[in-house]
Amino acid sequence: MFFGRKKSPPRDGVEVSTPAPRQKKPPIHLPMASTAPAPPASGSSTVPVGRAGTAPGAPAQQTLTLPGVTYTVAIASGKGGVGKSTVSANLAVALAQSGKRVGLLDADIYGPSIPALMGAHGHPDVRDERIVPVEAHGVHMMSLGLLVPGDEPTIWRGPMVGQAVQQLLRDVNWGELDYLLIDLPPGTGDAPLSLSQALRLTGVVVVSTPQDVALNIAVRSIGMFKQLRVPVLGIVENMSYFVCTHCSERHYIFGHGGARKACDQQKVPFLGEIPLYQAIRETGDAGVPIATTAPDAPEAVAFATVSRELERQVKKLSRRSLPILQVSGQ
Repeated sequence: MFFGRKKSPPRDGVEVSTPAPRQKKPPIHLPMASTAPAPPASGSSTVPVGRAGTAPGAPAQQTLTLPGVTYTVAIASGKGGVGKSTVSANLAVALAQSGKRVGLLDADIYGPSIPALMGAHGHPDVRDERIVPVEAHGVHMMSLGLLVPGDEPTIWRGPMVGQAVQQLLRDVNWGELDYLLIDLPPGTGDAPLSLSQALRLTGVVVVSTPQDVALNIAVRSIGMFKQLRVPVLGIVENMSYFVCTHCSERHYIFGHGGARKACDQQKVPFLGEIPLYQAIRETGDAGVPIATTAPDAPEAVAFATVSRELERQVKKLSRRSLPILQVSGQ
C-alpha cells in the first residue's frame, strides 16, 4: 500500500496532476499483507478463541512485538458518538502529565480524529525505513489522518483495515513507552479483531454514555473482548452529567448510573465518569485537550482521576499475571 500524492485519472484524454504539498516528505509505503481470515469452526457463527485472541486449531498468526512498550491499552466503544476519541486524547495527556511516557495510535481508520483533537498536523518523517511518531502535548502519536489528505475518504474493505492497523503498529518507531493507547474504531469489526489476534494487549477500556441504547451495545463489545481473552480493564462513562453554569446543579441528561450497573453485571471495574462540559468540546476543536489547557479544572481532574484508576487496574492485572516462583529449601 502506498500513502502519498498521486496523479488523478485521465479526464477527457488530459492527465490532471494533483498539486504537490508545500513541504516535500518522503512517501510512506505500507505494503499490505495477506488478508485471508481464518475460517470459523464448523457449524458455528463465531470463532472459538484460546489465549490472547487466537483460535484453537487455526493456523498460528504472527504476533506483533513492541519491545520498548510496557503496556498496550486499547480504547473501544460499542457504537460511535460516545466521545471515545476525546477520552483517548485526554487520557493520553493525563498519563503524560503524571510523568509517564505515552504513545497514542489512532486506529480509527474510517474516521481518524486524533490529529485534530491533539492539534497535530503535517506529514510524519521516515528514518531508517520506519515512521517517526509526531509529538503533541508530550504524547507520541500516529494516525492514518497524518498520511492521507484530510478531505480524502478511506474506502477500504474490512480486512484491509485490520492489516493497516497492524502495519501502523509494526512500521512506526514507538521507542520506549510506558503506555501505548490505541484508539479503536467503534463496533466489533475487523480492526479490533485483527489487533487482538496480532498483538498481546494488556487490556481494553470501553467508553460509553449512560443511556441504555449505548450501554447495550457496549456490553456486546465487552463480550467480544472477553471471547478474545483480552482483559477488560473497565468502563468509562462519558457525558455522565451536566453542571448548570447558573445554579451549579447536576443534570443527568443521558440517564444516571447505567455504566456502574453494567460493570456490576459484567463483573468489570468502573473507571470513572467524565462530565458533559462545553470546554471539553471547545478545547478538542482547538487541538489543545482540556487536560493540557486547564489541568485544575473539574473536567480535567475527571480525566486525571480516570487515568489513575486505569493505572491501578493495569498494575493490579500485572501483579495477578506474575508467575509464582517456588523456592525449595536446601
